[in-house]
Amino acid sequence: MNVLVTGGAGYIGSELVYQLSKQDDVKKVVVYDNLSRDNFNLFSSHSNKINNSKVSFEHGELLDSRKLQKVLKNIDVVFHLAGKVAPAYADIDSHIFEQVNHWGTAELVYAVENSKVKKFIHLSSTAVYGASKSPLTEEAIPNPRSFYGTSKLRAEEHVLRLGPKLNSIVLRCGNVYGFSPAIGFETVINKFMFDAHFKNRISIHGNGNQARGFIHINKVVQTLLKTASLDIPSGTYNLSDKNIEILDIVDVLKEIYPSLEFIFINQHLSMRDLRISSESKLKQYFTLEDSSLKDELLDFKSKFSFTTIF
Repeated sequence: MNVLVTGGAGYIGSELVYQLSKQDDVKKVVVYDNLSRDNFNLFSSHSNKINNSKVSFEHGELLDSRKLQKVLKNIDVVFHLAGKVAPAYADIDSHIFEQVNHWGTAELVYAVENSKVKKFIHLSSTAVYGASKSPLTEEAIPNPRSFYGTSKLRAEEHVLRLGPKLNSIVLRCGNVYGFSPAIGFETVINKFMFDAHFKNRISIHGNGNQARGFIHINKVVQTLLKTASLDIPSGTYNLSDKNIEILDIVDVLKEIYPSLEFIFINQHLSMRDLRISSESKLKQYFTLEDSSLKDELLDFKSKFSFTTIF
């Protein structure tokens, strides 16, 4: 099969491209990315691993409908990972989220409607749910509390419109963490790991009791691959592995880095929870291996190129 990966040079996309390049049933992988994050690791760190006879790169924007129609020729499966990600604890600039996440996805969907694509897999976000102290399933009614969450929900509506024509799947992904050569350190666990390893101090926003649904990058990539290969009906599925309070993450980090210091920023504030049930509808079709947060973070630690002595 021939595959297009939007956002293929990004944190998750680069790992997905690497795995796709190793699969015997994949003939071609087209990476479509505007490189707005200035992350070029796909083109260097993976160079000794990627099957470069299969992978090609197209520099382009989601709003470039003519170019999208061009790159979609002879494509069987689309992984739509491209998007504007919200910085932690920030909710600004609604226009860019609308332009990229909402209307960029709309342009891609319009182009797919005029193609021979058989399956469309869209990586959305649990941010569409807004907040919840009890774990949410796919039956929960979305109620986004941010510009980012709103833009992702509107994007989903375009993707699901493809249902009658082709297999269209929306994966609402929790907070992703874990090492990748194209890693970003904006997400909470990844930033904690960097700061703990090289600064011996982390900063906690609010009182630290807030919980989120988290999932390791390897499990995200495994899910994307399985979703492409298995016969899974069109629809919306949650993708979250663990609900963890921030202070529980700190406890694990203290085991790994015993001298770690931490400070609170606006400790009087109670940040909202967003807990997601791990009992996704995807479990009808496959399951992912269990793994502990400590083991995952120890593996993360082993990937750093050097250690600062404190």
